[in-house]
Amino acid sequence: MARRGRCKTIYSDNGTNFVGAQRELSSYVQSVGSLMAQEGIEWRFNPPSALHFGGLWESAVKSAKHHLTRMMGEAKLTLSELSTLLCQIEACLNSRPITPMSSDPSDAEALTPAHFLIGRAMSLPPEPCLINESPSQVRRWKYVQLLMQTFWRRWQSEYLPQFQVRGKWFSRTSPIQVGNVVIIKDEAAPPMRWKLGVVVDLHPERTAKLEWSLLGLQREFR
Repeated sequence: MARRGRCKTIYSDNGTNFVGAQRELSSYVQSVGSLMAQEGIEWRFNPPSALHFGGLWESAVKSAKHHLTRMMGEAKLTLSELSTLLCQIEACLNSRPITPMSSDPSDAEALTPAHFLIGRAMSLPPEPCLINESPSQVRRWKYVQLLMQTFWRRWQSEYLPQFQVRGKWFSRTSPIQVGNVVIIKDEAAPPMRWKLGVVVDLHPERTAKLEWSLLGLQREFR
C-alpha cells in the first residue's frame, strides 16, 4: 500500500509466513477496526497446496525469477542496486501489451498491466547526468543497466513466441484483418519499448502490410 495506495482486496497463498503475518496484524486491525471497516480492505487466502489458484501472479513471479537467477549467476549487488534492478524488471513486466485501447486503427496504444496499477502506461525516465559522479559509481550504474538490458532481451524472447503457439485448432479462428494492431518483434528495442504496427493491407500470398506507428514506416511482414 505504500507504493500503490489503498487496495480493496489482498490475495496471497496459504504460506505460513503470510498466515502468521495475518494473525499478527489481526490484533492491530482490532485496535483500528473502525478505520479498516471504513476502508473496506479484505485479505483472502488461497487453499493450502493449491498454487494454481494464484496462477495469474505465480506466472509473472516465475517468469521474473527464471531469468533473474540465470542472468545474475554469482553477481553480488548492494541493496540499493538490487532494489533498482527489481523495480526496473517490475516495470518491464507491467509494460507488456495486452489488447488495443481503441478500435481506431490510427490509435495503436495498447492496454498494459500498468494501466490497472497506476492508470497509465509505464515510461522510462531520461538518463541521469553522470559527469559529477565518481568512476566507481558510474561503473556500478552501468553494470545494473547491463543486467536490465540482459533481462529484457531474455524475457522478451520468451514472451513474444507465446502468441505464435501453433496447436491443434478445436474451433474456427478469425484470420488477421486490416486494422488489427500487432506487436513487431525487434531484438534491438530498448526496455519497455514495444513496437506496435497496424495492418493496412493484406495480400493473397499471406503477406500482411503493416504501418509501423512509431516511425511512420510501411513494411511487409510474412
